[in-house]
Amino acid sequence: MTESDITIVEQVPASKKLAEKDARELMKSASKLHVAKGKKLSEFKVGAKPEVAAVAAMLGPTGNLRAPTMVRGKTLIVGFNEELFTKLLG
Repeated sequence: MTESDITIVEQVPASKKLAEKDARELMKSASKLHVAKGKKLSEFKVGAKPEVAAVAAMLGPTGNLRAPTMVRGKTLIVGFNEELFTKLLG
């Protein structure tokens, strides 16, 4: 993250499993959600009541929040895709 001059404010260890309720909590302060699953990219507009598909996209096969998960302003980014990171994070 140092290449993009991004400061990490909070880092949660992988041993702390975050589930659907945590995903919904993160979405409360977001207006846009980007999810990367390999090369597949999905974008959702987030409102007061998030779409079931948006919440499901944030979760992995075990039902835990996918990693990495980042919040930048009102944008929530879940999963890793280098092109998406470059586009959104510089």
